Amino acid sequence: MKIINAKEADFGTVKDITQSTINAVYPHYYPKGAVDFFLAHHSDENIMRDIRNGDVFLLYTDNGQAAGTVTTEKNEINRLFVLPDYQGQGFGGALLRFAEERIAESYDKAELSVSLPTKLYI
Repeated sequence: MKIINAKEADFGTVKDITQSTINAVYPHYYPKGAVDFFLAHHSDENIMRDIRNGDVFLLYTDNGQAAGTVTTEKNEINRLFVLPDYQGQGFGGALLRFAEERIAESYDKAELSVSLPTKLYI
């Protein structure tokens, strides 16, 4: 597996991972209004802004498949998503460790933005 900094050309991949994961997983934990909120929160504009700021990363499997994404902004870990087909294989943990290490280079603590589905895996 490898984790790389997302570029503008990766926007579609980051958006697909984010929206596909929210649409597949969140309805099991949240009402429709909350799911719609999360989809709007991770809007095209917000994703592209974070990519342009150099804050978005993609995880690729050993087979070259994009499986997950994480965004770090200052000392915050945001937008950590792993596609449902790749969940339970350690990719989320790898993204979390990567984000923590990146933040530790400049900050004493990291803040994690979590959701109910995330708490099940921590």
